[in-house]
Amino acid sequence: MANKSVSQQQGKSAAKKGEFAPEGKRLEDVKDEKVPVARLFEFYKSNVVPNLMKKYNFKSVMQVPKLEKICINIGVGSATQDLKQLQSAVNELELISGQRPVVKKAKKAISNFKLRQGMPIACMVTLRGARMYEFLDRFINIASPRIRDFRGFPDKSFDGRGNYSLGIKEQIIFPELDVDKINKINGMDINFVMKSKSDEESYSLLAEFGFPFKKKV
Repeated sequence: MANKSVSQQQGKSAAKKGEFAPEGKRLEDVKDEKVPVARLFEFYKSNVVPNLMKKYNFKSVMQVPKLEKICINIGVGSATQDLKQLQSAVNELELISGQRPVVKKAKKAISNFKLRQGMPIACMVTLRGARMYEFLDRFINIASPRIRDFRGFPDKSFDGRGNYSLGIKEQIIFPELDVDKINKINGMDINFVMKSKSDEESYSLLAEFGFPFKKKV
């Protein structure tokens, strides 16, 4: 009985911390297992960091710019007439990002657009860590080349604080989506939030990742 009570207490403490082991495994064994690391993150540590330190004469690794998060937003104007359109966008964004999106509601009413305050109108997701690097890897190497008449993204979409934003007209560039099941073509805004001192450093960071910017003439 004493052993049982001890195990129950351990289980309760683990539950409070949010620590749960898969069925058939002990929690201490799971902690020792190696978690798979995103390929692009390994590339960042082994190639990008040394290159940027040499280029900008950084004395510490902490000075090197890094990607903090990626925010993806889909606005669905037709949701004012049909909420199923928004639900479809939520499901598609979940497939693209690998994370369940958050539904955003209108902050104010606009009568011309038949929009009422508090009405669901968009969905967004914020990616960090491994999912962030995996999305960036797929976006650079798989999704971007599938854009029709693609010649690269503009290098003038930085906000002055090192963050970069771009717009995608069609979500079907992502191979995770089945084109035959798409009811409506939606665009999306993608914002790359970076920790850097200037737009130039952020540009160099994305360029090192192989981001397809337009070639400068």
